[in-house]
Amino acid sequence: MHVCNQPDKSLFTTIQMIPENLIETKELVFDKCGFEFQNLEIEKESAEYGACKFDLDKIKTLFRVAKITPTKIGQFVTFWKRIGKGPIEPYAVSDEIDFFIINTKSGNQFGQFIFPKSVLCQQGIISTIVKEGKRAIRVYPPWDLTVSKQAQKTQKWQLEYFLEIPLNQPINLERAKQLYAIKNG
Repeated sequence: MHVCNQPDKSLFTTIQMIPENLIETKELVFDKCGFEFQNLEIEKESAEYGACKFDLDKIKTLFRVAKITPTKIGQFVTFWKRIGKGPIEPYAVSDEIDFFIINTKSGNQFGQFIFPKSVLCQQGIISTIVKEGKRAIRVYPPWDLTVSKQAQKTQKWQLEYFLEIPLNQPINLERAKQLYAIKNG
């Protein structure tokens, strides 16, 4: 893991590993909302999903980029951790993460799901004492037309936590602040 605040040779490698749409999100959402973005850690093991952690106004945030898959509607993203050299496992309610952000993009459509940990616990995605969570999920942005009843049900609850990030018009900053529930000042 690389921490961007460390002034060493790996800094340039780390900068190259930062997902492009995280940079776009920082410029279009975080900076415009006045959020303090710091302590970026790149997770090499899930680099294909843009895996990293950072603090947003001191709120612990896990970040992933969802991938379009060729045969199924929706976008796929991994949500797992590894302790030492052990097997992969789902994130747990005891992990120090407040928000799980999943960026999605398809052509000119761009947005992110901003899931509070409590919501992912309710949905069985984060492990609790009672139930093991999931190592991966499928997300359904508003531009995906779901067909199956299960996908429609999942999309319905997920869209409550979706922030559209239009590339050619102003973003709804009030919606962003509401979803992040971050108080400035």
